[in-house]
Amino acid sequence: MSSQNINVALIGNPNTGKTSVFNQLTGLNQQVGNYPGITVEKKIGFCKLTSNINADILDLPGTYSLNACSMDENVVIELMLNKKDKLFPDVVVVVSDVENLKRNLLLFTQIKDLEIPTILVINMADRMKYKGISLDIPYLETQLKTKIALISTRKNYGITELKELIINYKSLSVEPCLNASSIDEDYFNNLRKAFPNQLLYKLWLVITQDVNFQNLERKEVKNSFTKSHSDLKRLQQKETIKRYQFINDVLKKGLEINSKLAKDFGGKLDRVLTHKVWGYVIFFAILFVIFQAIFDWSKIPMDWIDSTFATLSNLASNSLPKGVMTNLISQGIIPGVGGILIFIPQIAFLFLFISILEESGYMSRVVFLMDKIMRKFGLSGKSVVPLISGTACAIPAIMATRNIENWKERLITILVTPFTTCSARLPVYAIIIALIIPDNPIFGVLNLQGLTLMFLYLLGFGMALFAAYILNKILKIDSKSFFVVEMPHYKLPMFKNVAINVIEKTKSFIFGAGKIILAISVVLWFLASYGLGDNFKNADQIVAARIENQSISKSDLSNKIAAFKLENSYIGIMGKTIEPAIAPLGYDWKIGVAIISSFAAREVFVGTLATIYSVGSSANNSTIKNKMGAEINPVTKNKIFNFATGISLLLFYAFAMQCASTLAITKKETNSWKWPLGQLVFMSGLAYLVALIAFQILK
Repeated sequence: MSSQNINVALIGNPNTGKTSVFNQLTGLNQQVGNYPGITVEKKIGFCKLTSNINADILDLPGTYSLNACSMDENVVIELMLNKKDKLFPDVVVVVSDVENLKRNLLLFTQIKDLEIPTILVINMADRMKYKGISLDIPYLETQLKTKIALISTRKNYGITELKELIINYKSLSVEPCLNASSIDEDYFNNLRKAFPNQLLYKLWLVITQDVNFQNLERKEVKNSFTKSHSDLKRLQQKETIKRYQFINDVLKKGLEINSKLAKDFGGKLDRVLTHKVWGYVIFFAILFVIFQAIFDWSKIPMDWIDSTFATLSNLASNSLPKGVMTNLISQGIIPGVGGILIFIPQIAFLFLFISILEESGYMSRVVFLMDKIMRKFGLSGKSVVPLISGTACAIPAIMATRNIENWKERLITILVTPFTTCSARLPVYAIIIALIIPDNPIFGVLNLQGLTLMFLYLLGFGMALFAAYILNKILKIDSKSFFVVEMPHYKLPMFKNVAINVIEKTKSFIFGAGKIILAISVVLWFLASYGLGDNFKNADQIVAARIENQSISKSDLSNKIAAFKLENSYIGIMGKTIEPAIAPLGYDWKIGVAIISSFAAREVFVGTLATIYSVGSSANNSTIKNKMGAEINPVTKNKIFNFATGISLLLFYAFAMQCASTLAITKKETNSWKWPLGQLVFMSGLAYLVALIAFQILK
């Protein structure tokens, strides 16, 4: 029997549990990418429904209606209108929340009017008894002209029934819920006569939204049936009113709420978590716990990974045949990859805590809590989402600014988000903090290293606010703003959702950074292993002549020769060239090379030093941390990574841009090179200045 593939689009309002439904259907069979030509992220999952029927599940951005206010929402509309798109759905699954059914059904009725087979999923059914809600499913199915799956992703029921409905999607009615022409009879009748072969509601969306529509020329529709902006808005409002009248009539009989049975624990919790004093105290206490845990919990697995890669490097060096390939593997690839994999535990814990905060509904309270503060700096509460998302990565965080309607607030948020400490900075922070900050307990429960990490995160956030304040004063852009945020219900985080999120984000970080690390490690190994001139070619004789009258062991002699060759290699020459510019910051030429190479991605810094130190030393069995800790300045005879240099480096990476991808995404989102170049100059200049002052004071 031939196999069948069904395209399924998951659509719904934010906070309806759409991602939970997606995870239940697909598990870890997910791919994340961008829609062609735009930076909006798409998630596609794969689900085996039967032995010969598979489904491609597309998780579309959350939207409240088909009256788009953002680029994310435009993605939903354009896909729904374009049958030639390879992702065009055979069936649409509209996910709703049982407690907000009235609001969610607005989007459902609009999707239904596009005459695509549509299934209504009513999620969080386990809360019905808790909230005193009862539903007449057969009545709702009749009135809404669809099939309904009553599910609970938390209790894991109703998913099998949903799969059955997807399999039998061809039996679903495609009859619209409303007659679109009832909005304005004369206008829509003329529209129907002009385009008799086109679906009326699709034409209406083409007229009111900035979207493309199959082979139909958009200008042809707009020019023939143009109306003033105010008239179109009036008709949209009339459409919304008619839809809600229909929804109210349906829910009068189909939905019953017994307020006596309902319990309002969330309201009581909100009074504490959004309190004007205690709300902030609790938020900072949570941050405090997170950063303590990142250092304490990850210590054992990090040490194990570090020692494992040191052993692997040593094993490769001793076991494989001597030659160029063995050197490349033992001194280039293994140390370089180990330099990023060592930080998997810390990055995984960071994503774990962020996922728990989002899943529980607490993150929306943080947005609400921070709005008053954000306003003083020219931002809104919605800017908190990108700034907090920036702790994972600045790229999706900048893309998340599309939810900010006000252009000035959105532009400022884009420009200051890179100051937020992202997970790429975490490897740099972790290794340097471990080298210069003692692992001492404070008051028996606090950890000095964890406190330092939290301070760096707060420093980045504080700098983002300060930069926003300056930009708000400088940028002369007239704009009005309003702040609306939805408070989702509190819920215990689902283990499956959290686990999938942590695995996917960590995997994305590893493979995204891993490709860059591997490529740069190979290039750096080559540049560090080869050179021109007599000094490099005759390194053995030159070093031997210098220590002719000294008693020295074979291993020390080997290390001196390796170090001398490294200084005279291609990379040594490059590093020595830039050393005068970075010496006032407390950096030697090796750190300079690491800083330059880490412009591709900040996390490359540690991998670069791991590769350089592996080439420059015969002691391959040392861990990355030990090699960095043992590095000595040949002039001063002091440790390279001392307190002054360490603080200088931490501050440099706290403020420096050091991310080519972030510059690219800023250019794409602002449609100009002016803003990313300004970001680069300002952040790099600030980082240099702060690092210089810190080192000169502390040295």
